Amino acid sequence: MLHLPVCFVYLIESNKRQMNEETLIATFTELRKRFIRLASRYINNQDDADDALQEAFCRLWPRRDSIKSRQEVEAMATTVVKNLCIDAWRRQQNYPTVELDPEKDMEIEESTERKLETQERFRLVQQIIHSKLSPTQQLILQRREFDGEDLETIARDLHMQPTAVRMQLSRARKTIRECYQKWEKYEK
Repeated sequence: MLHLPVCFVYLIESNKRQMNEETLIATFTELRKRFIRLASRYINNQDDADDALQEAFCRLWPRRDSIKSRQEVEAMATTVVKNLCIDAWRRQQNYPTVELDPEKDMEIEESTERKLETQERFRLVQQIIHSKLSPTQQLILQRREFDGEDLETIARDLHMQPTAVRMQLSRARKTIRECYQKWEKYEK
């Protein structure tokens, strides 16, 4: 049996530990993307996935001296990351959270307001179309503006001249514009 001075034994042991620390760090760094993908399967939030990885590394660090190989590091880290992610997922299911973003809330509020205004204007225009336009004008407007048909097709189907269709469409638009402007003045 070989007897080495205590200082050499200490140096050899510290080199082994240093090598294990370096191996653990290197392995974890190499496999980080894989662990992120694993965590992302369970957790939708990237920050929570990063936290799970960091927690896994912190749990493996005290065991670094007992880990013998890269495969062992990989297996242990995979298990720890998976278990942490499952725990995080379970917590989310029990206590679902919604991230707060004041700017987004303002945008939603503004967009909701705009939608309501747009819906109100659309209803007003529909009301004007049905109450102020003749059935021929309604049909021409519907086919031209909503269905996207060309004037010649509309004229042929209604047995009218294209210029007459154009004139009816122009009168319909003018009537809608005038009624809408009266309504806007009344609203102000």
